[in-house]
Amino acid sequence: PASTLRTEPLAKPSGEIWLWAENLNEELKVQIYREDGSLNDEVLAQLDDVFRCKRTHDVRAVRPELYEMLSRIYDQFGQQRLILVSGYRATERAGSRHHHASAMDLRVPGVSIKEVYAYAQSLDAGGMGIGIYPNSGFVHVDFRAPASPSYRWTDYSPPGGGKVTKKGRRPASKSTKATKRRPNV
Repeated sequence: PASTLRTEPLAKPSGEIWLWAENLNEELKVQIYREDGSLNDEVLAQLDDVFRCKRTHDVRAVRPELYEMLSRIYDQFGQQRLILVSGYRATERAGSRHHHASAMDLRVPGVSIKEVYAYAQSLDAGGMGIGIYPNSGFVHVDFRAPASPSYRWTDYSPPGGGKVTKKGRRPASKSTKATKRRPNV
């Protein structure tokens, strides 16, 4: 419900991010702001590279607001290295926020995904998608298309999304989502 969304403005994060991209085995520690407080485009490009598609290695400009959310999460949980499970996905379906470079799946070492999920929800002033993946052990955070409602979901699918066939494809199966996407309007 709309009553659960944030009404007060978010404080500006520190701008610091320390990130390990699990799928790429790459690490980056950066400050996204210049001294004057504006976003540093060179640093954003470095982050875009770490958020690149693991399958195609395509790089796409990620929404800067997502990096600011990442910095807030970094600040909240003791400024320890965060684990990026997935960022941009070139091969994802067109409706996916990963495909639009406005989503991330992440873990915070030593912090429960329930705690990360709860904190991410506290940041939503509208237009965000936040999912928890208990079996895979990560939290999904995204920015929706303009004027879209916020969504919350829990996905109990196994790590990696299920079995892979001999041909390397995932078989079509019934959804294992306990709670499908539901709007928070």
